[in-house]
Amino acid sequence: MRGISKTFPGVRALDNVRLTVYPGEVHSLMGENGAGKSTLMKILSGAYQADPGGEILIEGEVSVIDGPLAARALGVAVIYQELSLAPNLSVAENIHAGRELKKGGLLGLVDRAGMERGCEDVLKRLGASFKPHTLVGDLSIAEQQLVEIARAVHARARILVMDEPTTPLSSRETDRLFELIRTLRAEGIAIIYISHRMAEIYELSDRVSVLRDGSYVGTLTRDELSAESLVRMMVGRDISGFYKKEHAPYDPGKVVLQARDIADEGRVRGCSLDLHAGEVLGIAGLVGAGRTEFARLIFGAEPRVRGEVSMDGKPLNVRTPRDAIDAGLVYLTEDRKGQGLFLDMSVRDNINVAVCSRDARMGVLDLARGASRARDAIASLSIRVPNARVNAGALSGGNQQKVLLSRLLETQPRVLILDEPTRGVDIGAKSEIYRIINELARTGVGIIVISSELPEIIGVADRVLVMREGEIAGELGGYTGKPIEQEAIIELATGSRPALAA
Repeated sequence: MRGISKTFPGVRALDNVRLTVYPGEVHSLMGENGAGKSTLMKILSGAYQADPGGEILIEGEVSVIDGPLAARALGVAVIYQELSLAPNLSVAENIHAGRELKKGGLLGLVDRAGMERGCEDVLKRLGASFKPHTLVGDLSIAEQQLVEIARAVHARARILVMDEPTTPLSSRETDRLFELIRTLRAEGIAIIYISHRMAEIYELSDRVSVLRDGSYVGTLTRDELSAESLVRMMVGRDISGFYKKEHAPYDPGKVVLQARDIADEGRVRGCSLDLHAGEVLGIAGLVGAGRTEFARLIFGAEPRVRGEVSMDGKPLNVRTPRDAIDAGLVYLTEDRKGQGLFLDMSVRDNINVAVCSRDARMGVLDLARGASRARDAIASLSIRVPNARVNAGALSGGNQQKVLLSRLLETQPRVLILDEPTRGVDIGAKSEIYRIINELARTGVGIIVISSELPEIIGVADRVLVMREGEIAGELGGYTGKPIEQEAIIELATGSRPALAA
């Protein structure tokens, strides 16, 4: 890709960007949210048309990609973070989507048996445990992702773009995906890999190209990779001590939130915690350990079968999230698109939606006050947006996360529960979110951070609870005197260290 530019009304998303990818390599594409990675890939996939002046060459030939079908014909396949499968169709029907086999001479009749036979080899080659006739809706997320890859391989894709593919996967599923990526690389497929997780970039990449503010910054070979060089290229500045929190001697304030013997009908089995004012309490554990479910039970988003929650020593009758918010307890969901933001509403309305009743006078909203609040929030959290009237769905992932966080902060919470607060967020936005967490803790807000990234938990938390199979397996840091270390967390999370009383 040479001289690629893209202009939207009022925004130049790409400016003279270039990208060179070779057969049989994993080429990672990195940059902050809003740097232009997705826009560049949408141009390659035919979803967007570049401004005049640039060109795309595939195997040395100038190629016109004027739509997704043209990209597919040229061997370009994209696996997006939000999978694009039809859950009510079979695996074979999804693999052949747009290229359905027809029964001879009978117009309109699909040869389903032929399609199932036609994709058996590729599924076997990729190590799939499911059958061609299985409904996609019955598969796990990891299996659905494998169907997407099978579709690309079956269509003889030469260039495979993978956008944050490990976000919904467990560590075991991620390892399996990495094995598959190495297999495809060995077969000569060019893989463009987009991720914000440094460990994945180091493990997989042959080369890494970096975009910043819509411009090409440079490309590093595997031998040149380092955290310092990548961060400097991505954000234009050093972020020293990225995960590091200055841990003062543990001196917690009074208990602001207490949960006792919390349980639901399935995953969570009698979990308890104490959260102190000004404390950052981490909750770690493997995928499926019950961390999110525990938080949602405390917040009132799911019904409890037993257990009590109190704030400042007083029982808290939380039946709904509204009750929790009114009491000063707020929750940032791990699913910002599905459960957090109103994507078709403006940034201003998303920021104000939880507190708009404050602006009502005689049943009429004071829109100027809401607009002023939104401008202040955008400035304080460094949200990159042309103006507050832009729909939240048009923002990058990191900026969407900061919009959601700003909405919660407008409620002036006493306790803040953050569930995977930096998932899908670039390194610069992560740094800003960590800064916000530290500043809130200094003001006395009690904060619970749930994260699957162990360096994040170790870096931000004063104390860590580790969950395993719906129970509290142990505790590290704080008044326990046990250091918060990755090995200790993994031992508790996997059961290789005996579980402790909560």
